[in-house]
Amino acid sequence: MKKLIIALVATVTFTVAVPAQAGWFKKIFNNYYTFTETKHPIVLVPGIFAFDTIAGIDYWYQIPKAIESRGGKVFVPKINAFESSVSRGEHLIAQLDEIRASSGGKYTKFNLIGHSQGGVTSRYVMTVRPDLVASVTSMSTPHTGSPVAELLTTLAPEGTVKGDMFAAVGDAAGNLVNILSDNKASKSDLYAMLGEFNVVGAADFNARFPLGVPTEECGEGPRNVTVDGNKIELFSWGGGKTVTTGVDISDLLFGTTGLVFEGEPNDGITGVCSNHFGRVLRDNYIMNHIDINNHVLGLVSLLDTNPKTVFKNHANRLKQLGL
Repeated sequence: MKKLIIALVATVTFTVAVPAQAGWFKKIFNNYYTFTETKHPIVLVPGIFAFDTIAGIDYWYQIPKAIESRGGKVFVPKINAFESSVSRGEHLIAQLDEIRASSGGKYTKFNLIGHSQGGVTSRYVMTVRPDLVASVTSMSTPHTGSPVAELLTTLAPEGTVKGDMFAAVGDAAGNLVNILSDNKASKSDLYAMLGEFNVVGAADFNARFPLGVPTEECGEGPRNVTVDGNKIELFSWGGGKTVTTGVDISDLLFGTTGLVFEGEPNDGITGVCSNHFGRVLRDNYIMNHIDINNHVLGLVSLLDTNPKTVFKNHANRLKQLGL
Protein backbone atom coordinates (compact mmCIF):
# COMPACT_ATOMS: atom_id res chain seq x y z
CA MET A 1 0.00 0.00 0.00
CA LYS A 2 2.84 2.36 0.87
CA LYS A 3 4.47 1.78 -2.54
CA LEU A 4 1.13 2.37 -4.24
CA ILE A 5 0.69 5.71 -2.45
CA ILE A 6 4.24 6.78 -3.40
CA ALA A 7 3.57 5.85 -7.03
CA LEU A 8 0.30 7.78 -7.06
CA VAL A 9 1.97 10.87 -5.56
CA ALA A 10 4.79 10.65 -8.10
CA THR A 11 2.30 10.33 -10.96
CA VAL A 12 0.28 13.32 -9.80
CA THR A 13 3.44 15.39 -9.30
CA PHE A 14 4.70 14.51 -12.76
CA THR A 15 1.31 15.22 -14.31
CA VAL A 16 1.17 18.67 -12.73
CA ALA A 17 4.85 19.57 -13.14
CA VAL A 18 5.28 18.72 -16.82
CA PRO A 19 2.52 21.04 -18.10
CA ALA A 20 3.68 23.76 -15.72
CA GLN A 21 7.25 23.42 -16.97
CA ALA A 22 6.06 23.28 -20.56
CA GLY A 23 4.06 26.47 -19.99
CA TRP A 24 7.12 28.16 -18.54
CA PHE A 25 9.26 27.22 -21.54
CA LYS A 26 6.48 28.29 -23.91
CA LYS A 27 6.30 31.68 -22.19
CA ILE A 28 10.04 32.21 -22.48
CA PHE A 29 9.97 31.10 -26.12
CA ASN A 30 7.08 33.43 -26.94
CA ASN A 31 8.65 36.36 -25.11
CA TYR A 32 11.88 35.90 -27.06
CA TYR A 33 10.27 35.78 -30.48
CA THR A 34 7.77 38.57 -29.81
CA PHE A 35 10.18 40.92 -28.03
CA THR A 36 10.12 43.50 -30.84
CA GLU A 37 6.60 42.76 -32.13
CA THR A 38 5.11 46.24 -32.13
CA LYS A 39 1.47 46.91 -32.98
CA HIS A 40 2.50 49.25 -35.79
CA PRO A 41 5.42 48.53 -38.17
CA ILE A 42 8.75 50.25 -37.67
CA VAL A 43 9.93 52.49 -40.51
CA LEU A 44 13.66 53.28 -40.50
CA VAL A 45 14.07 56.72 -42.08
CA PRO A 46 17.63 57.41 -43.30
CA GLY A 47 19.53 60.66 -43.18
CA ILE A 48 21.83 62.07 -45.85
CA PHE A 49 23.27 59.59 -48.36
CA ALA A 50 19.92 57.90 -47.89
CA PHE A 51 20.60 54.59 -49.58
CA ASP A 52 18.94 51.42 -48.42
CA THR A 53 21.46 48.93 -49.84
CA ILE A 54 24.53 49.47 -52.03
CA ALA A 55 26.73 46.54 -53.07
CA GLY A 56 25.13 44.41 -50.38
CA ILE A 57 25.83 46.91 -47.61
CA ASP A 58 22.81 48.28 -45.77
CA TYR A 59 22.48 51.84 -44.49
CA TRP A 60 20.87 50.31 -41.39
CA TYR A 61 23.61 47.71 -41.08
CA GLN A 62 22.05 44.46 -39.74
CA ILE A 63 19.44 46.43 -37.79
CA PRO A 64 16.26 45.43 -39.72
CA LYS A 65 17.23 41.77 -39.40
CA ALA A 66 17.94 42.18 -35.68
CA ILE A 67 14.47 43.65 -35.11
CA GLU A 68 12.62 41.19 -37.32
CA SER A 69 14.41 38.18 -35.81
CA ARG A 70 12.61 38.98 -32.55
CA GLY A 71 9.15 39.47 -34.08
CA GLY A 72 9.07 43.05 -35.39
CA LYS A 73 8.12 44.27 -38.85
CA VAL A 74 10.45 46.78 -40.52
CA PHE A 75 10.22 48.92 -43.64
CA VAL A 76 13.09 50.95 -45.13
CA PRO A 77 11.85 53.66 -47.52
CA LYS A 78 13.76 55.02 -50.50
CA ILE A 79 14.48 58.72 -50.02
CA ASN A 80 16.64 61.23 -51.90
CA ALA A 81 20.27 61.32 -50.77
CA PHE A 82 20.34 65.15 -50.62
CA GLU A 83 17.12 67.17 -50.46
CA SER A 84 15.06 69.29 -48.11
CA SER A 85 13.21 67.53 -45.31
CA VAL A 86 9.91 68.73 -46.73
CA SER A 87 10.61 67.12 -50.10
CA ARG A 88 11.95 63.97 -48.46
CA GLY A 89 8.92 63.93 -46.19
CA GLU A 90 6.55 64.01 -49.15
CA HIS A 91 8.37 61.04 -50.69
CA LEU A 92 8.08 59.22 -47.37
CA ILE A 93 4.36 59.98 -47.09
CA ALA A 94 3.76 58.55 -50.56
CA GLN A 95 5.49 55.31 -49.57
CA LEU A 96 3.66 55.04 -46.25
CA ASP A 97 0.34 55.55 -48.04
CA GLU A 98 1.31 52.81 -50.49
CA ILE A 99 2.26 50.39 -47.71
CA ARG A 100 -0.97 51.11 -45.85
CA ALA A 101 -3.13 50.68 -48.96
CA SER A 102 -1.45 47.42 -50.00
CA SER A 103 -1.73 45.94 -46.50
CA GLY A 104 -5.49 45.53 -46.79
CA GLY A 105 -6.08 47.29 -43.49
CA LYS A 106 -3.35 45.42 -41.59
CA TYR A 107 -1.19 48.53 -41.24
CA THR A 108 -2.77 51.87 -40.36
CA LYS A 109 0.04 53.76 -38.62
CA PHE A 110 3.81 53.55 -38.35
CA ASN A 111 6.58 54.00 -35.80
CA LEU A 112 9.05 56.32 -37.55
CA ILE A 113 12.66 56.00 -36.42
CA GLY A 114 14.88 58.55 -38.15
CA HIS A 115 18.65 58.91 -38.23
CA SER A 116 20.18 62.38 -38.66
CA GLN A 117 18.08 64.25 -41.25
CA GLY A 118 15.67 61.31 -41.09
CA GLY A 119 14.56 62.62 -37.71
CA VAL A 120 13.69 66.02 -39.16
CA THR A 121 11.98 64.35 -42.12
CA SER A 122 9.86 62.36 -39.66
CA ARG A 123 8.94 65.53 -37.80
CA TYR A 124 7.55 66.98 -41.01
CA VAL A 125 5.52 63.84 -41.70
CA MET A 126 3.95 63.76 -38.23
CA THR A 127 2.93 67.40 -38.58
CA VAL A 128 1.25 67.18 -41.98
CA ARG A 129 0.05 63.55 -41.87
CA PRO A 130 -0.42 62.63 -38.21
CA ASP A 131 -2.90 59.93 -39.22
CA LEU A 132 0.08 57.91 -40.46
CA VAL A 133 2.21 58.18 -37.33
CA ALA A 134 2.11 56.35 -33.99
CA SER A 135 5.52 57.52 -32.77
CA VAL A 136 8.58 59.46 -33.89
CA THR A 137 12.05 58.62 -32.67
CA SER A 138 15.11 60.57 -33.75
CA MET A 139 18.73 59.64 -33.26
CA SER A 140 21.78 61.81 -33.85
CA THR A 141 19.50 64.42 -35.40
CA PRO A 142 20.73 68.06 -35.32
CA HIS A 143 17.33 69.54 -34.49
CA THR A 144 18.80 72.94 -33.71
CA GLY A 145 21.43 72.83 -36.42
CA SER A 146 25.03 71.70 -36.80
CA PRO A 147 28.24 73.77 -36.75
CA VAL A 148 29.43 71.60 -39.63
CA ALA A 149 26.59 72.80 -41.89
CA GLU A 150 27.17 76.36 -40.67
CA LEU A 151 30.85 76.15 -41.62
CA LEU A 152 30.19 74.68 -45.06
CA THR A 153 27.51 77.21 -46.01
CA THR A 154 29.73 80.05 -44.73
CA LEU A 155 32.87 78.95 -46.59
CA ALA A 156 30.98 78.18 -49.80
CA PRO A 157 27.73 80.18 -49.85
CA GLU A 158 25.05 79.03 -52.23
CA GLY A 159 25.13 80.94 -55.52
CA THR A 160 28.82 81.83 -55.36
CA VAL A 161 31.52 80.26 -57.55
CA LYS A 162 32.70 78.14 -54.61
CA GLY A 163 29.12 77.23 -53.78
CA ASP A 164 28.33 76.22 -57.37
CA MET A 165 31.40 74.00 -57.53
CA PHE A 166 30.61 72.43 -54.17
CA ALA A 167 26.98 71.86 -55.18
CA ALA A 168 28.00 70.28 -58.49
CA VAL A 169 30.21 67.73 -56.75
CA GLY A 170 27.73 67.08 -53.95
CA ASP A 171 24.71 66.74 -56.21
CA ALA A 172 26.62 64.37 -58.50
CA ALA A 173 27.51 62.21 -55.50
CA GLY A 174 23.92 62.24 -54.28
CA ASN A 175 22.56 61.31 -57.70
CA LEU A 176 25.06 58.45 -57.93
CA VAL A 177 23.93 57.14 -54.54
CA ASN A 178 20.31 57.29 -55.73
CA ILE A 179 21.17 55.31 -58.86
CA LEU A 180 23.24 52.68 -57.04
CA SER A 181 20.49 52.11 -54.50
CA ASP A 182 17.82 51.89 -57.22
CA ASN A 183 16.16 55.00 -55.85
CA LYS A 184 13.94 56.83 -58.33
CA ALA A 185 13.87 60.02 -56.25
CA SER A 186 14.23 63.42 -57.88
CA LYS A 187 17.69 64.89 -58.45
CA SER A 188 19.74 65.67 -55.37
CA ASP A 189 19.93 69.21 -54.01
CA LEU A 190 22.84 69.55 -51.62
CA TYR A 191 22.09 73.09 -50.49
CA ALA A 192 18.43 72.32 -49.83
CA MET A 193 19.74 69.89 -47.24
CA LEU A 194 22.61 71.98 -45.85
CA GLY A 195 20.41 75.07 -45.64
CA GLU A 196 18.22 73.37 -43.04
CA PHE A 197 21.07 72.76 -40.62
CA ASN A 198 22.90 76.07 -40.39
CA VAL A 199 21.77 78.58 -37.75
CA VAL A 200 19.23 80.40 -39.90
CA GLY A 201 17.84 77.31 -41.63
CA ALA A 202 17.37 75.29 -38.44
CA ALA A 203 15.60 78.19 -36.72
CA ASP A 204 13.30 78.64 -39.70
CA PHE A 205 12.39 74.94 -39.86
CA ASN A 206 11.74 74.78 -36.13
CA ALA A 207 9.49 77.82 -36.34
CA ARG A 208 7.40 76.11 -39.01
CA PHE A 209 7.48 72.62 -37.47
CA PRO A 210 8.06 73.04 -33.72
CA LEU A 211 6.40 69.86 -32.41
CA GLY A 212 8.66 67.87 -30.09
CA VAL A 213 11.55 70.36 -30.00
CA PRO A 214 12.60 71.46 -26.49
CA THR A 215 11.70 75.03 -25.58
CA GLU A 216 14.68 75.30 -23.21
CA GLU A 217 18.28 74.95 -24.32
CA CYS A 218 19.45 71.38 -23.86
CA GLY A 219 16.11 70.47 -22.28
CA GLU A 220 13.63 67.77 -23.15
CA GLY A 221 10.65 68.12 -25.42
CA PRO A 222 7.15 66.84 -24.67
CA ARG A 223 6.75 63.09 -24.25
CA ASN A 224 3.91 63.12 -26.76
CA VAL A 225 1.84 65.46 -28.88
CA THR A 226 -1.69 65.24 -30.24
CA VAL A 227 -2.23 66.42 -33.80
CA ASP A 228 -5.73 66.44 -35.29
CA GLY A 229 -6.81 63.90 -32.68
CA ASN A 230 -3.81 61.61 -33.26
CA LYS A 231 -1.59 61.02 -30.23
CA ILE A 232 2.06 60.59 -31.20
CA GLU A 233 4.79 59.47 -28.79
CA LEU A 234 8.20 61.18 -29.12
CA PHE A 235 11.70 59.89 -28.30
CA SER A 236 15.35 60.57 -29.05
CA TRP A 237 18.79 59.17 -28.39
CA GLY A 238 22.29 59.94 -29.59
CA GLY A 239 26.02 59.63 -29.12
CA GLY A 240 28.58 61.97 -27.64
CA LYS A 241 31.88 60.68 -29.02
CA THR A 242 33.69 61.13 -32.32
CA VAL A 243 36.46 58.54 -32.02
CA THR A 244 35.06 55.26 -30.75
CA THR A 245 37.06 52.32 -32.09
CA GLY A 246 40.27 53.66 -33.61
CA VAL A 247 40.02 51.13 -36.44
CA ASP A 248 37.34 52.42 -38.82
CA ILE A 249 37.44 55.37 -41.19
CA SER A 250 34.50 57.13 -39.53
CA ASP A 251 36.70 57.91 -36.53
CA LEU A 252 39.03 59.96 -38.74
CA LEU A 253 36.13 61.73 -40.45
CA PHE A 254 34.15 62.62 -37.34
CA GLY A 255 37.23 63.22 -35.23
CA THR A 256 38.02 65.97 -37.74
CA THR A 257 34.53 67.46 -38.12
CA GLY A 258 34.08 67.29 -34.35
CA LEU A 259 36.79 69.92 -33.94
CA VAL A 260 34.33 72.52 -35.27
CA PHE A 261 32.30 72.15 -32.06
CA GLU A 262 35.08 73.73 -29.96
CA GLY A 263 34.79 71.40 -27.01
CA GLU A 264 31.03 70.82 -27.03
CA PRO A 265 30.24 67.10 -26.69
CA ASN A 266 29.19 65.82 -30.10
CA ASP A 267 29.17 62.84 -32.46
CA GLY A 268 31.00 64.62 -35.28
CA ILE A 269 27.86 66.14 -36.83
CA THR A 270 25.33 66.60 -34.03
CA GLY A 271 25.91 68.25 -30.67
CA VAL A 272 24.57 66.41 -27.64
CA CYS A 273 22.01 69.14 -26.89
CA SER A 274 20.98 69.56 -30.53
CA ASN A 275 20.07 65.88 -30.53
CA HIS A 276 17.35 66.40 -27.89
CA PHE A 277 13.76 65.78 -29.03
CA GLY A 278 10.75 64.49 -27.15
CA ARG A 279 11.74 62.31 -24.22
CA VAL A 280 15.52 61.94 -24.27
CA LEU A 281 16.32 58.27 -23.69
CA ARG A 282 20.06 58.84 -23.68
CA ASP A 283 22.37 61.39 -25.29
CA ASN A 284 25.88 60.14 -24.48
CA TYR A 285 26.35 56.73 -26.05
CA ILE A 286 29.96 56.00 -26.97
CA MET A 287 28.96 56.31 -30.62
CA ASN A 288 29.76 58.72 -33.42
CA HIS A 289 27.30 59.89 -36.06
CA ILE A 290 27.15 56.59 -37.93
CA ASP A 291 28.01 54.20 -35.12
CA ILE A 292 24.45 54.95 -34.04
CA ASN A 293 23.14 52.93 -37.02
CA ASN A 294 25.84 50.27 -36.66
CA HIS A 295 28.37 51.49 -39.22
CA VAL A 296 31.03 51.11 -40.51
CA LEU A 297 30.14 47.41 -41.01
CA GLY A 298 29.31 47.01 -37.35
CA LEU A 299 32.67 48.35 -36.12
CA VAL A 300 31.48 50.07 -32.96
CA SER A 301 32.78 50.56 -29.45
CA LEU A 302 32.86 47.48 -27.23
CA LEU A 303 32.54 49.72 -24.17
CA ASP A 304 28.85 50.49 -24.67
CA THR A 305 25.59 48.83 -25.67
CA ASN A 306 25.62 47.47 -29.21
CA PRO A 307 23.45 49.57 -31.58
CA LYS A 308 21.42 46.49 -32.58
CA THR A 309 20.53 45.94 -28.94
CA VAL A 310 19.55 49.61 -28.56
CA PHE A 311 17.14 49.27 -31.48
CA LYS A 312 15.66 46.00 -30.20
CA ASN A 313 15.15 47.47 -26.74
CA HIS A 314 13.44 50.50 -28.22
CA ALA A 315 11.14 48.29 -30.29
CA ASN A 316 10.19 46.52 -27.07
CA ARG A 317 9.60 49.90 -25.42
CA LEU A 318 7.19 50.79 -28.22
CA LYS A 319 5.52 47.40 -27.83
CA GLN A 320 5.01 47.91 -24.09
CA LEU A 321 3.35 51.25 -24.84
CA GLY A 322 0.92 49.54 -27.20
CA LEU A 323 2.52 51.09 -30.26
